[in-house]
Order: sequence, then structure tokens, then C-alpha cells
Amino acid sequence: MADLHWLLALLPIWVVALVSPGPDALLVAQTSASAGRRNGLACAAGIGAGNAVWSVATLGGLAVLFAEAAWLYRLVVLAGAVYLVVTGLRMLAAAWRGGDEDGPPGPGAGPARPGGALVAFRRGLLTNLSNPKAAIFFASVFAVTLPPETGPGLRAALVLGAALSSALWFALLARLLSAETVRAAYRRAERRVTALAGVCFAGFGTALAWREAR
Repeated sequence: MADLHWLLALLPIWVVALVSPGPDALLVAQTSASAGRRNGLACAAGIGAGNAVWSVATLGGLAVLFAEAAWLYRLVVLAGAVYLVVTGLRMLAAAWRGGDEDGPPGPGAGPARPGGALVAFRRGLLTNLSNPKAAIFFASVFAVTLPPETGPGLRAALVLGAALSSALWFALLARLLSAETVRAAYRRAERRVTALAGVCFAGFGTALAWREAR
């Protein structure tokens, strides 16, 4: 019964955290509109895998580790901020060159091609792992509210649930934004949209780094 009460209390917080705009949603939107449904779905799967990593780390004592070594938490957050800023700058560079890249720049970025779904998956994974919203949720709300007596079965279900629910939400977003009408509109304004996405990513990372540096 305690586990049920905990799940009911956590569910609305998780839903709000999942659907609220952030780097994950922005990446899926830009990938789907620029590189198509296949890459958008791969990106969504990468985000789901990232949330699985966060939940496993939390169940393994990530929150305790961050509490005991505050410098490590700051290091993780700053590394995420650097990744977001670099990704944003690469988007801006692509927009400046004429938007010739079909997906959001990132590690291994390049024009979309057969097999590009693996690149999209990696971008989704890395963006989620560098996302401060995910770090804050799993290392604070998730860890603090989790009953210490929670059994291994429920813990495994939580990992699976976090991965599947996020992957399904962003897969839905990918399907909606990979529609041909959306892609046609994107192509007409590709440079502006890519530049805006770059500004947002760089802004997310800069704001995060500024907050941690104060």
C-alpha cells in the first residue's frame, strides 16, 4: 500500500517533468522535422535509454553520492551544460552554412543517410544524460520520495516504466512532427528554425553553467 501511495504521488510530477519543454523535446522536434520519422523515433528511443540510465543510477545510490560529494554533482551538471552549449553552437554553424545538415549537430553529426538512426539515437541518449531536468528529477524528487523498503520487483518496474513512458511520449512527438506537412514547412524555414534551436540549446547550457558557477 505504501508503494501505491508513493507511485500515485510521483506520477503527476513525472508527467509534468516529461511533457514540459526542454532540450529533449526540442531535439526530437528538430530531428523529426529535418531528418524524418525514422530518425525521430530513434532519437526518442535514445532519450528513453537515458532515463533508464538515470533511474538505475538513482536506485544505485546516485542521490547519496551527490549529497556526499557536491563537487561531483557540479561537475556532472557543468559537463552537461558544456554539451548543450556545444550542440547549440553547432546548430548555429549549420544554420549559418545554409542548414545543410539534416539533423541536430552533435557527436558524429553529418547529413542524414541510411543508418543515420544510430546517430539520432546517440544524440537522444547524450542530450538526455546532459539534461539538467533529468538530473534534478532523478537525483532529488525520485530518490527522496522512494520508500527505502521498495522491493527489487518494483525497482525494476520503475526503471522500465521511466524508459518506456519517456520513449513513447517522444515517439508520439516524433510521429506528429515528421508528418509531410510539418516537414515541408520546416524546409521552407530550415535555417531560421535551426538557428532558433541552436540559440535555445546554447541558452539552456549557458543558464545552467551560470547557475552552478555562482
